[in-house]
Amino acid sequence: MALVEGCKHEIEITVPASEVERETERVIADLQKKVRLPGFRPGKAPVGLIRSRFESDIRQDVLDRILPRYFNKKVEEDHLQVVGSPRVTDVHFEKGEPLTFKAEFEVAPEFELGEYRGIEVPYQEPVVTDEDVNQRIEQLREQRAEYVNLDPRPIEDGDYAVIALKSTGGIQPPIEQDELVLHIGDEETLAGFTENLRGLSPGDEKDFEITYPEDYGQERLAGKTIRFHGTVKAIRRKELPELNDDFAKDLGDYQNLDELRDAVRKAIFRDREMRAQQEAKEKIVDKLVEAHNFPVPEAYIDRQIETQVENQLRGLAASGVDPRQLKLDWEKVRASQRDRAIHNVKGSLLLDRIADREAIVVTQDELDHEVQRIARQRREPVAAVRMQLEKEGAIRRIASHIRTEKTLNFLFEQARKVAPAE
Repeated sequence: MALVEGCKHEIEITVPASEVERETERVIADLQKKVRLPGFRPGKAPVGLIRSRFESDIRQDVLDRILPRYFNKKVEEDHLQVVGSPRVTDVHFEKGEPLTFKAEFEVAPEFELGEYRGIEVPYQEPVVTDEDVNQRIEQLREQRAEYVNLDPRPIEDGDYAVIALKSTGGIQPPIEQDELVLHIGDEETLAGFTENLRGLSPGDEKDFEITYPEDYGQERLAGKTIRFHGTVKAIRRKELPELNDDFAKDLGDYQNLDELRDAVRKAIFRDREMRAQQEAKEKIVDKLVEAHNFPVPEAYIDRQIETQVENQLRGLAASGVDPRQLKLDWEKVRASQRDRAIHNVKGSLLLDRIADREAIVVTQDELDHEVQRIARQRREPVAAVRMQLEKEGAIRRIASHIRTEKTLNFLFEQARKVAPAE
């Protein structure tokens, strides 16, 4: 008998008494070879003595052997794709009687794949203007700017003031910087620094207070008033490289400024195209999920929640935040991730089914190319990286990711693109 509720299944299994007895005899025979009992040579202890002395161990060994074997046999007969580990209950195990037990488990969901070609999605080819190109080239000039020391004079707006700064009150531990560069009068420089440093000359010293905004990026300074002692060390001027063919040649394999502009235009287009297509692909998956209603195993959901939370924690750590200091209610965090996890699991199952239907596979060349990319990123030999990835079991995950991306590309190509709403 099997009870079915969504992805949850429960089956009751009966093992004939004769099979239980044969397995018990095998367990006792194995024990007889191993145990050492006083007064008996190895392997010669009476079966009856072993049965009575190791009754509990024998019972557990028999269960450990029979339960998995009969459970696997039953789910294979019923063609069930089990997810996670079964929970065994109601075990009836008495001498001379059939062994019975129930097993509760989840199975992979069954669903009919609906239409997935020709999904309508908002998409528009990106446009790159001359102004976009000019802004990107100006950023390149800024990155290669040189800062030239000026002869001593009073600091003016637009100067880059080099100061030694030390806090004298308002915060612990104190702030101390030997060479802080501040762009005087710039909107990104706190007004308090501009007002207190304007007019000073190299060698001048001054005590002053700075009140930091409540929303200041560094939490330990936000909303606080700090007293500082500052010493002006130098004044600098920023000099941008001249925009000409030599500038283009210094940046790479460009013969002139026109070639650089063309390369910049193409780079901006590729970046915008990738982001626009990614947004369109996400909308396609959203529509697929909305169009397919089927249950999802809790085991899949739990695994996806763990992945999402781990990704968030890595993001916090990368931004310099220690998650352990946040005092989060992790049960609430996990609960808040549930809806998104269900959506992501459904999307993944649908993409896998579509890939199967369309015979989308990962070639060895594609897998090799990705391993080589990872090796370049790590600056390690390809063979060593491949060996490490295989050891970690990551090759399968990489292949799965490539297959998913190929499937998304297929869906995007097949989609019916419409102009985005204003």
